[in-house]
Amino acid sequence: MAENVEFDEEKLNGYDKEYSDSSLWEKIRDQAASIGMELIYKALQLYYVAQSPSCPAKVKAGIFGALGYLILPLDIIPDIVPVAGYTDDAAAIGAALLLAQAYITEDIKTQAKEKIRDIFGDVYAEKL
Repeated sequence: MAENVEFDEEKLNGYDKEYSDSSLWEKIRDQAASIGMELIYKALQLYYVAQSPSCPAKVKAGIFGALGYLILPLDIIPDIVPVAGYTDDAAAIGAALLLAQAYITEDIKTQAKEKIRDIFGDVYAEKL
């Protein structure tokens, strides 16, 4: 089952080649209902912390690996599988959040929330 899926930094780094800004925005826009707003919010926190000059390259590599994993439709549990399709993606995002937690500031969280507001509106942003 998906809860047994574990991600380490080396596994995340292997997916960084799948990452691009345009692919991330497309995935969020097209799959928001399946991904869920909380996971999108966490992914956006990672996106913005990776833009920060204070974030070390090693952490950025883990972040881009996790975001690349989220972008890929065919991974350990394919994204098209109902209910379970994004659980492995959530595990990858969670692993990257642990790696990046020291660099996620209130400003980063605000940027992520504002992006949710820009894309999906106030209703979704207020729930975060």
